[in-house]
Amino acid sequence: MVDMREWSRADTAHLLRVPGAGDDKYSRGVVAVRTGTDAYPGAAVLGVEAAWRAGAGFVRFVGTGRAADAVIARRPETVAAPDIGRTRVDAWVIGSGTDAATRIPAETEALHVILAGQAPVVVDAGALDLVRGAAAPVLVTPHVGEFARLCEQLQLTESGDRAADAAAVAEALGCTVLVKGSTTLVAAAGDAVISVASAPGWLATAGAGDVLAGALGALLASKPAAPIAELAAAGAWLHGYAARIASGALDGQTGHPIVALDVAEALPVAIGDLLS
Repeated sequence: MVDMREWSRADTAHLLRVPGAGDDKYSRGVVAVRTGTDAYPGAAVLGVEAAWRAGAGFVRFVGTGRAADAVIARRPETVAAPDIGRTRVDAWVIGSGTDAATRIPAETEALHVILAGQAPVVVDAGALDLVRGAAAPVLVTPHVGEFARLCEQLQLTESGDRAADAAAVAEALGCTVLVKGSTTLVAAAGDAVISVASAPGWLATAGAGDVLAGALGALLASKPAAPIAELAAAGAWLHGYAARIASGALDGQTGHPIVALDVAEALPVAIGDLLS
């Protein structure tokens, strides 16, 4: 058995950064997003949207093609280019809407460079296979199937105890692990596993993980001194609460179906409620 900690609304509110009179777009946090493909441009749109909606002061989309076009069409505030130029980066989001099986060597090299840097990196979906040995502070965000593949890659046998398995993967990878589910678990080596249970069943919808990744990037960029595991738990709680708001599943109500973009659009309302 591993030590467990239940995450709360108050825990989340404590980690939300409120900008002051002395802040500018850079001090609020710069998020760089390298996600999506020509085949799956929506993942890029959802992650970028969520990063903005969760409070980032500056979001860069690092890419070209259909994904970049879709991002700019939806969020013209975003700076889209093949690289980051001279702009600093406080957090990266990579992998959403991509597939390691079809990744070209140049993309693999670019992702390795990100993972060798100093800025924290949210690693999702098609970049999970690259995490082992990363020098950057890393937060991986697998769903159940991706988590099983990570265990295979690490030659770990799943025990059936989700918390213990998450802790084992965090130890093996030397990073923070967020395992998505109806109850999300966050594990970091040597710490209690955090349990986050704020999400309604309506959140089980395509693209929700892309929204979570973008929101996590914004939180990591805004609070560089905070523990990544706590920021990850705060992001998961906020994501679930935004889904409850979007779906109407509050105060015992059953709620209604939603799509991932509804969750991203509800993030500011969720944040405002937590800070009120």
